Amino acid sequence: MEAVVSSFPDDIEALKALLASATKRAYEAEAKLANAHARESATEAVIAHLKLQIAKLKREQYGTSAERTRRLLDQMELQLEELEADATEDDLAAEVAAEKTATVTAFERKRPARKLFPEHLPRERVVVPAPCSCPACGGSRLSKLGEDVTETLEVIPRAWKVIQTVREKFSCRDCERITQPPAPFHVVPRGWAGPSFLAMLLFEKYGQHQPLNRQAERFAREGVPLSTSTLADQVGAAAFALMPLYRLIEAHVFAAERLHGDDTTVPVMAKVKTDTARLWVYVRDDRPFAGADPPAAMFHYSRDRRGEHPRAHLSSWSGILQADAYGGYGELYAAGRQPAPVLEAGCFAHARRKFFELADVASAARKKSRGEHASMIYPIALEAVQRIDALFDVERAINGKDATERLAVRQDLSAPLMAELHTWLTAQLARLSRNHDLAKAINYMLRRWNAFTRFLDDGRVCLTNNAAERALRCVPLGRKAWLFCGSDRGGQRAAVIYTLIQTAKLNDVDPQAWLADVLARIADHSVSRLDELLPWNWKPSGSVAKAA
Repeated sequence: MEAVVSSFPDDIEALKALLASATKRAYEAEAKLANAHARESATEAVIAHLKLQIAKLKREQYGTSAERTRRLLDQMELQLEELEADATEDDLAAEVAAEKTATVTAFERKRPARKLFPEHLPRERVVVPAPCSCPACGGSRLSKLGEDVTETLEVIPRAWKVIQTVREKFSCRDCERITQPPAPFHVVPRGWAGPSFLAMLLFEKYGQHQPLNRQAERFAREGVPLSTSTLADQVGAAAFALMPLYRLIEAHVFAAERLHGDDTTVPVMAKVKTDTARLWVYVRDDRPFAGADPPAAMFHYSRDRRGEHPRAHLSSWSGILQADAYGGYGELYAAGRQPAPVLEAGCFAHARRKFFELADVASAARKKSRGEHASMIYPIALEAVQRIDALFDVERAINGKDATERLAVRQDLSAPLMAELHTWLTAQLARLSRNHDLAKAINYMLRRWNAFTRFLDDGRVCLTNNAAERALRCVPLGRKAWLFCGSDRGGQRAAVIYTLIQTAKLNDVDPQAWLADVLARIADHSVSRLDELLPWNWKPSGSVAKAA
């Protein structure tokens, strides 16, 4: 049997040299591998960022507002966050690995240029002590040439404080009567919560979708234990105090000649299980035709979706209603309806969606790649989408123009397209089976053709009902956090606060700052001047402006 001959030298110095060479090669390989990982992570992050941008641009171009599209964008945003974090982590790992070798340069990922911090943020100067003598020669005759400033963004944890309002008592030496200033106003009678705290509570619950039990847990971690029931008392009292503003917004919305209307589901607690209730929204937004009146959103709650609810909401209103084809609106459109019939304006986004689902090439490709059954792609549906998109192209060019100019452009460009679309849809319907999905999508438009052509006779009418759908977006987001309303009263209270928050957002007003100022002022404010506190008229008080 032959002896195994070792390839390693017996000399210790030679072994050390061999080990050093092997270690060097290992470090180089490790650095190259780390660079490859960093480069791959950076590339994936860039690709995800570009995909997200493309998806957003497509959504803006084609006007898709389906819940499925919003969920897809949310998923892409989350994926991009994780990939960006991975890329940074791998970039730092590559830098650490490159420091161990002199032959491999660390991969440097191209990062987006960081914007300067806002000017309104306070600055705290921390000056690094200058040397007392020159480190090179030891001389003490130093002259300042300038300075380099590095800015670091920092956050101060939320500060809690208790405000003690002292009311001194005095007695009169002449008449023996005791006098004392009146007690300050609290939103809750004999309450303890300040207006800023109440505004935060409302905005976190209804604007940021944080239930009271989660807020209570966070407060306890910050050293302020408050029970959920105690916080709920404050929410109810604040909603009651804000009710006059809710009524003013309601009057403003229903004074409009054109409204957007829509509804969405909201689970509500029942004895055995949750029931499916509804939140309705009516939006007044005249900005598309350069109207001077401020936008506002009005929410209502109902236990079900019966048609009596929108009829009650709009009982004294007449005008143009932009909504979907929900049958509950039918009696509003009746010719003999009092005080006057409501004119229906169709939503092209709803009509387009029915065709788009039958022509969704990307969805069919994804299902086919996963081995799932892919729906058939219909050329007729694809052409219908393209014809409707041509109308959207015209609308994008006139958005924000006055009603007269919009109407003139529509008569010139959109009217011929609509005439061609009607002829084409009628011809395609004759070739299809009555129960075909395409026939249902075509009939959705043809049976409501007067509603879909309403925009050709009135420059104020929009092509879609997206204004209402955007206002309702807060409800599906909240459902994921709070799951259901605790009661019908809770649903009605949610409608009140949603109205206030969404109206503030429509007018580019910070909802929390506005609520805090309103809650501090509403008790002493004259009823005749209450409209001064509406979001579009609001001017913050000195304390709120200083805090902002």
